[in-house]
Amino acid sequence: MPSTSYSLPIIRPAAGQRVPPIRTTARSATILPNFVGLKFQVHNGKVYHDITVTEDMVGHKLGEFSPTRKRFQYKQTKNK
Repeated sequence: MPSTSYSLPIIRPAAGQRVPPIRTTARSATILPNFVGLKFQVHNGKVYHDITVTEDMVGHKLGEFSPTRKRFQYKQTKNK
């Protein structure tokens, strides 16, 4: 048994009810088939990114869908 054997709280909504997204910092959590259709907010070290789980994401980790680095942006200078 792994040393971190905890599970995320999975709440299934009743018909017509809206459930707030599950906020987590567990980027290494594997996406299971029963997570399909749920909304997660995954922490990237600074902010939480909204992720809606689809069938294609099953087997991947939550952290794969929350980038931790900014894209490089080249800024041109004026009047050099």
